[in-house]
Amino acid sequence: MQSVLRNLPCDSPATSIAPTPSTIAEIHAGYADGALMPSEVVESALARIEQSDRGEVWISRVTRKRLLRQAAELDVMLRIRGRAIFDIMPLFGIPFAVKDNIDVAGMRTTAACPAFGYRAKNSAAVVEKLQQAGAILLGKTNLDQFATGLVGTRSPYGAVRNALHPEYVSGGSSSGSATAVALGQVVFALGTDTAGSGRVPAAFNHLVGLKPTRGLFSNRGLLPACRSLDCISIFANDVGDAWLIAQSAAGHDPEDSYSRAPRMLGVKCRGYRVAVPKNPEFFGDLPAQRAFEQALKTIARLPGVTIHRIPFTVFTDIAQLLYQGPWVGERRAAIDDFFTAHADEMDPVVRDIVGQSDDYTAVDLFKAQYRLAELRRQAEDLLAASDMMLVPTAPTFPTIAAVKADPVRLNSQLGYYTNFVNLLDMAALAIPAHWRMDGLPAGVTLIGPAGSDHLLAQAGARFQHAFGGAAQAGAIARAPLAFNEETIKLAVVGAHLVGQPLNWQLLEAGARLLAETETSADYRLYALADTIPPKPGLARTADGGASIAVEVWELPLRNFGALVAAVPAPLGIGTLTLAGGERVKGFICEPAAIDSAHDITHYGGWRPYLDTLAQAANTQETRTAVASKAVPG
Repeated sequence: MQSVLRNLPCDSPATSIAPTPSTIAEIHAGYADGALMPSEVVESALARIEQSDRGEVWISRVTRKRLLRQAAELDVMLRIRGRAIFDIMPLFGIPFAVKDNIDVAGMRTTAACPAFGYRAKNSAAVVEKLQQAGAILLGKTNLDQFATGLVGTRSPYGAVRNALHPEYVSGGSSSGSATAVALGQVVFALGTDTAGSGRVPAAFNHLVGLKPTRGLFSNRGLLPACRSLDCISIFANDVGDAWLIAQSAAGHDPEDSYSRAPRMLGVKCRGYRVAVPKNPEFFGDLPAQRAFEQALKTIARLPGVTIHRIPFTVFTDIAQLLYQGPWVGERRAAIDDFFTAHADEMDPVVRDIVGQSDDYTAVDLFKAQYRLAELRRQAEDLLAASDMMLVPTAPTFPTIAAVKADPVRLNSQLGYYTNFVNLLDMAALAIPAHWRMDGLPAGVTLIGPAGSDHLLAQAGARFQHAFGGAAQAGAIARAPLAFNEETIKLAVVGAHLVGQPLNWQLLEAGARLLAETETSADYRLYALADTIPPKPGLARTADGGASIAVEVWELPLRNFGALVAAVPAPLGIGTLTLAGGERVKGFICEPAAIDSAHDITHYGGWRPYLDTLAQAANTQETRTAVASKAVPG
């Protein structure tokens, strides 16, 4: 199994530890076949941490005794339930970490400022959800103090070195979380993202960074940076893992006033319209520019993908509002009492940034909000013809020494493609792309409107595969987030089945496959004549029927009308009775079309009939080939 340890420098002490699986799927496969136990995975993770020379990654950790006790309990559960445990706990036995501005019950939250620290009484809502899903928390990671920075150097616990090239920055502010994943110390980690802190470290450490729509993950238990903009984010080794973790983390929280249940957009199965900056900025970093150009060429070759250039000035103008405008006052609001009494105990750069709040008035804030509204409208117009925007995750990649010599300017450069996203209420997904020609990692970020999280995950998985990663787009497309709106069940019998030509219509409507089942035993199935693509017709009969295989899907009710409108005659949507007696909406056929159709009821379903046709075609091809060889030349 491939491990992220293969990316570590050869002189790292951690390389003496045997590689272990780096993805959830690999670990669960090991659990399922008996090759691994949770206690072994935890022991391996602890060994990586303890034998590493990266002490700056962690601020506090769960005790070994407590972790091994938790792992032993999971060992027992695995022996009793076997593979079924993964259905109950989708993150069963998966080690993870959280950024130290996220509360964990009984542990201190410092936000990388020891004088500010407090012991949390309760865990953050997202931490609770992940633990309920079976994940094992190892501890809390370092960050740019008060989540203010994109470099990972603004911490009294030490500058977090890049996992792959220690002389370079790890990215921030979620520096420790990203580095812990990239070093193989945990399988995933939580960061936060206000201005790019969940994306820049992903790019610099060759990871996936998922920044959700604002409010999709509860922020209860998160120490705010900018409360109206903050998002808890996810670092993982591939898009499939990040999306699986999001499935457990998402959900409306009535105790968080900024939590919401945004309506999700469906995926795009026939390609994407991608907007990219017309004149992308790299601040003279030629390897970064070449890596992005190569990534664009790879994506442009994918079927159905169209790329068009848009001006980027609107987005840079929006980005400037975040740190060069009154929104810096929100950072002051989060720690106002502490700042007033203990500013001298803060990192000097962070203190100066937060202190800029004194330069703005309430009038400035309203003027900035008006300006943001104007720029938002311009940005929406620029993106109206696009499914998503694609940008370099970071325009350049500085060393730690360079950042210490010029901390503000270089940090500002790193936010060029990230700072505007939360101000515009957009979702984003950072993925690893082609490596730079100097051997450093590089990444791209997909950005879409609020509610585009599923779309971005599916597209990101497709791009990830094009860059040499695992093929996960199909599985992600069939796994929307839990519905938070009224839905309807629909039974499909033919061309809309998984793998069939019209299944994309269900996926783009945001549907989820619920079950593979059968109708009651009073239906007949017909192969309709002259339909493109080939389709069956299902009809209920008074006698002589049979049970017919169907799939039952669930989709948002708001998308049902458009799906029905696309159904061509002689098919339609009626009410079907399933084998268990449940009645659902489903595909039916007009009686007139059945007169000229071929009765295929005895096959029991559309797929067995298609299999028979394919076998017959293969047999005929074989006969033709043999006959052609038998004819004298």
